[in-house]
Amino acid sequence: MSSENSNRTALTARAVAAAVSVVSAHGVKVDAPHVLNNAYSVRVYLHPAPIVARVSTVTALLRSPIESWLAREISVAEFLASCGSPVIAPSDRLPAIPHQHDGLFMTFWRYVQPVSDRLPDPQIIGRMLAELHALLHDYPGDLPLLAPPQNDIPRGLERLKQAGDILTTSDLTLLQEIYDRLLPQLATDQLQPLHGDANALNLIPTAEGWLWNDFEDTCRGHIAWDLINLDDEGRSAYPNAPDSSVLEPYIKMRQLHAIVWVYALLPEFPDWAEYAKVMLNNLRDHKHYLNE
Repeated sequence: MSSENSNRTALTARAVAAAVSVVSAHGVKVDAPHVLNNAYSVRVYLHPAPIVARVSTVTALLRSPIESWLAREISVAEFLASCGSPVIAPSDRLPAIPHQHDGLFMTFWRYVQPVSDRLPDPQIIGRMLAELHALLHDYPGDLPLLAPPQNDIPRGLERLKQAGDILTTSDLTLLQEIYDRLLPQLATDQLQPLHGDANALNLIPTAEGWLWNDFEDTCRGHIAWDLINLDDEGRSAYPNAPDSSVLEPYIKMRQLHAIVWVYALLPEFPDWAEYAKVMLNNLRDHKHYLNE
């Protein structure tokens, strides 16, 4: 086993142990914790309790303090659940706050059994996103402006500069210049609370219907940031969706965000190296980004 895989295995085991320790301290019995997902965070089904722990591991390297992100996620999910929105709600078996154990922050969510592994049709996503935005419009809490790109890209570039051996100086300069050029192109009006990462994978098929999940990226911004994850068919189901001229800078910012995110976390996820290289090569081949 490579040292990177060994480190990830150890981190996953630490995350599972931390989640079990927290719920056990609240009187919840766990017999067979099961890892549902292990990427930038670790999701653990705490069987037989109807609870899923989401433990922040690698994500916290770029999002610090991570507990503020988790607190926003809980607050928005609780608000939506109180409105009757189809969302995965925080667990009611322990306080709905970010918890900490062994240096890891985590949140706890109601476990809902998926009924299939299929993805929703694009029209379903577009329609449900419009309904979600209508409810989020009345969310009373404070949210940062476009937190994913405005936090992750500068912090990711700084981590890459400090590493010194992942990207060349010219590539880092290219990424910074594209970010600086795109940022002023994003709308500064018609801002509202957003999901932040509204894609097909964050809708869970359950016996209760499709449920929205994963609001860690929730933020304030133009609805275009959520709509860029939809294809044309999905956007056609969203009433009065913005046109392509409004969406274009957000699409480019999302692509830049993905490149910087993956490269910045390559030390922890070296298996993504080829994917990151393809994305960056494509960006180099389209330097018109800088001239529009």
